[in-house]
Amino acid sequence: MLHIYIDGDACSVKDEVYKVAARYDLHVTVVANSHMSVPNEPKIKFELVAEGIDAADDWISESADQGDIVITTDIPLADRCIKKQARVIGPKGQELSEENIGNALATRELMTHLRAIGEGKGGPAPMTKKDRSQFLSQLDQIINAVKKHGR
Repeated sequence: MLHIYIDGDACSVKDEVYKVAARYDLHVTVVANSHMSVPNEPKIKFELVAEGIDAADDWISESADQGDIVITTDIPLADRCIKKQARVIGPKGQELSEENIGNALATRELMTHLRAIGEGKGGPAPMTKKDRSQFLSQLDQIINAVKKHGR
């Protein structure tokens, strides 16, 4: 059964996911290493993992399976989930897939290197209404594709 996993630590679209999941009657698990509130709904669960830089990522990548959906900005986590044939979407609506994960990993490495030598500055642009709309549209498309084709 289709399940949505949210990398909860820095996810800005949790409320949107809850609404879409309710509309499709889907289970959602929010995973983080510090407590956060989730709606008191039977199909929404919070999973508190141990402290540690990759504890939430490890839990999600071990739990997600083919046809599940993972919401994350973490590129290495996305790569691990894609290898298990889960669908991965970022909070601004960009789907990461086998076709584009290599470029995303390379860009991440480049940015890490630039920051290390003092050249990389700034972070991602703030979320806009357009980003949220794009996320909702993409999530809806992915859910329908998974329900129709199993992937």
